[in-house]
Amino acid sequence: MRKGPRQWRSSVVALVLLSLFCAQPGRARATGPSQMKTVLVFGDSLSEGVAITPRQAWPMLLVEKLRPIGPNFRVINASASGGTTEGGLRRLPPHLEHPIDIFILELGINDAFNGIPLEQTSANLQSIIDQVKARRPNASIVIVGIQFPIAAPDSEYATGFVKMFGELAAKNHAALVPNLLRGVVGESKLNLPDGIHPNAAGHKILVENVWRVLEPIARELASSVIPSVDTASPARTEGPQP
Repeated sequence: MRKGPRQWRSSVVALVLLSLFCAQPGRARATGPSQMKTVLVFGDSLSEGVAITPRQAWPMLLVEKLRPIGPNFRVINASASGGTTEGGLRRLPPHLEHPIDIFILELGINDAFNGIPLEQTSANLQSIIDQVKARRPNASIVIVGIQFPIAAPDSEYATGFVKMFGELAAKNHAALVPNLLRGVVGESKLNLPDGIHPNAAGHKILVENVWRVLEPIARELASSVIPSVDTASPARTEGPQP
C-alpha cells in the first residue's frame, strides 16, 4: 500500500528525532560499572594522612594524575592509621568482594616500630598478595617500599626491611615503588613535628614517587577500556574505608 503525504512526513520526522537523540553527547554509550577501573590503596597512616584532609593525602592526589588518562578511574583509599600487616590481613576480605584493577599495598612500617620480626612481616604481606591474586587474579599489584623515616636502632633490621619489599615484588612479578618517602625523609618543612608523617606538602612529593611507577600501568589499563562518549565525567574518589 502506498503511503500518503501525512504518513511520509511522520516517518521523516521520526527518523530526524532518532538521529538527533543518538547524536547527543553521552547518549550513545553510557559509562557502565564494567567500564569503571578501581585503584585500591591499602596502607597505613602514611597513606591515610595525619593532620591533613583526606583529599590532601597522596592516594586522593592520584585522581588528578589519572584524569588526563581517562574518565573511568576511581581511587579508593582503604588505609588505616596504625595499621600493621597482621591488621591488614583482617581488614582485607571485605575489599576483595568488589572489583579491583590496581591494588597498591603500603604496609609494614608499623610492624617495624612494634618490633615484629621481618619474617613475620614478609609472610603477612605475602598472604595479603596471595589473597588478592586468588580473588582478583586480573588485578595489577603495586608494592610500596618504605625507608625508615627516623634513625633505626638496628641497622641490620633496617637494611633487611628495605630489601624485603624488593624481594616481594620480584617474587610476585609486581611493580615496585622503591621508596615512598624519597625526598621527604629528614625534611622538616615536608613533615609534621613528629618527623614521621608527611604534611600536605610532603604528600605532593609522595604522589610523584608513586606516579612514576603507576602511570604506565594506568595507561595500559585505560587502553583496554572502551571509551565512553561522555568524556566530561571526572575520575572518581572515595575516602578512607575500614
